[in-house]
Amino acid sequence: MLLLKYESTTTVPLEAECLTPEGLAGKTTVEIAALPVQHGNKQVPLGEFFRIEGDGADRDIVIEGDCSRVKWIGAGMAEGRITIRGNAGMHLGAEMRGGEIELHGDAGDWVGAEMRSGRIHVHGKAGHLVGAAYRGSRVGMRGGAILVNGSAGNEVGSTMRRGFIAVGGDTGDFAGVSLIAGSIFLFGQPGSRLGAGMKRGTIALFGAHPRLLSSFRFDCTYRPVFLRLYLRQLKAWSFPLHENYLEGEYERYSGDLVSLGKGEILLMRNAE
Repeated sequence: MLLLKYESTTTVPLEAECLTPEGLAGKTTVEIAALPVQHGNKQVPLGEFFRIEGDGADRDIVIEGDCSRVKWIGAGMAEGRITIRGNAGMHLGAEMRGGEIELHGDAGDWVGAEMRSGRIHVHGKAGHLVGAAYRGSRVGMRGGAILVNGSAGNEVGSTMRRGFIAVGGDTGDFAGVSLIAGSIFLFGQPGSRLGAGMKRGTIALFGAHPRLLSSFRFDCTYRPVFLRLYLRQLKAWSFPLHENYLEGEYERYSGDLVSLGKGEILLMRNAE
């Protein structure tokens, strides 16, 4: 296991794209400390900000400290595991292709942006654009899973193509906007314009029901079997759930009819 302890008090953001399991595997602590990171408008060694101990050969990295100013942790990683005991900055796990990130704190914007595979579990809250596409991109998240125990900001799953997102707390506006496919589970209070422009995919609501856009049509009330499979997997991932979610009835609305209209919003009846 490789241990990195963040010891800086700088308020200038640090871009540390080198912090991936495969990027640090096979390197000595001296070599890791010498890796360049972007600090403001200059490059400096990683060792100026982190105390480094252990060995990364097993592709298991533990990061300790308040890294809310450290961006791009785990970006593009394809294997291994990163555990963060503290907060993390923007772009956590962006374009991730495999492996697992466990964050015991809060995350900034763009968690798992355009990720393709792997799993990210944020035990605190997350910022805007979880699993979303970067501005100018046609497709956002394309696979994998993002779990956020707390709240999240605007545009969760924007232009998502595949994958799974679960948010335990409240979310901002435009959750699932322009959703192409994939599944988004929201357990708190969503903001306005839920599912606007979605083409396919599923948005399931287990908490408060918002006022849906008029371009969604009520279809039926039923007990979708696939939801139980997803919810059981969430329990296996230690995501906090109420038992009544497994046996609940759901109202199905299809839309967005101003777009392709093959998506669905599922509202749990008698939700708490």
